[in-house]
Amino acid sequence: MDSLEQYYQQAVNLAWKVIPDFLLAIVVLLIGLWVIKLIVKGLNKVMEKADVEVSLHKFLSSLAGIGLKVLLLISVASMMGIATTSFVAILGAAGLAVGLALQGSLANFAGGVLILLFKPFKVGDVIETQGYTAKVHEIQIFNTILKTPDNKTIIVPNGPVSNCSIVNYSTEARRRVDFTFGIGYDDDIAKAKSVLTKLFTEDTRVLKDPEPFVALGELADSSVNFTVRAWVNAEDYWGLHFDMYEKVKLAFDANQISIPYPQQDIHLHQS
Repeated sequence: MDSLEQYYQQAVNLAWKVIPDFLLAIVVLLIGLWVIKLIVKGLNKVMEKADVEVSLHKFLSSLAGIGLKVLLLISVASMMGIATTSFVAILGAAGLAVGLALQGSLANFAGGVLILLFKPFKVGDVIETQGYTAKVHEIQIFNTILKTPDNKTIIVPNGPVSNCSIVNYSTEARRRVDFTFGIGYDDDIAKAKSVLTKLFTEDTRVLKDPEPFVALGELADSSVNFTVRAWVNAEDYWGLHFDMYEKVKLAFDANQISIPYPQQDIHLHQS
């Protein structure tokens, strides 16, 4: 009987010791979950104002919520007297092992986050990266999907893309088209310059400000080369690029201006 009362008293003492910590832990847990909800909500608003990509927006808010909840649970467990040191150590070791195993994937993930945050390019832009020139079809967390003009799909890992040079052809509304046209050494330089100036001035796609630049650029081995630079709206770049070669050839033919091909003069001497 005495032993039963002793056990009862020990149970009561233990309850009085544990229950306050348990109740306090429950209160901290509930308040913590409420605070985490507010933090995630505030983070969502900040990312919405910053116009963060939707996929990255959802991923980061979810990741932040999970991370904060894990920290809260560890804190609550510690308040209840549960030893969390070994648990944290195991969790850290597991995280390190996973990180080493997925090193390449994590680099691509980090690259995707940087691309979606800083936006060096967006869907629809034409870019040059990793030896490819293509239109951006989709930006994913781990990869960027490109579409070439001949409709090939290129999947480029985000890690290398975020750490290399990127040429974005779609950033500016206007672009400059550069040409080099060669004429023969026996042709009339002033006449050729006049023909080129007229062609580029009369083309409606060529902007008037700045005016087309036409100048003698080089006395090459087999030809006298003119440099022509014309500014156009970005959408007219390739149209002018291809049309002008045909127009210049026809105009030179009509004005008896030759376009020489590479040649060498060989002189034979008899002793």
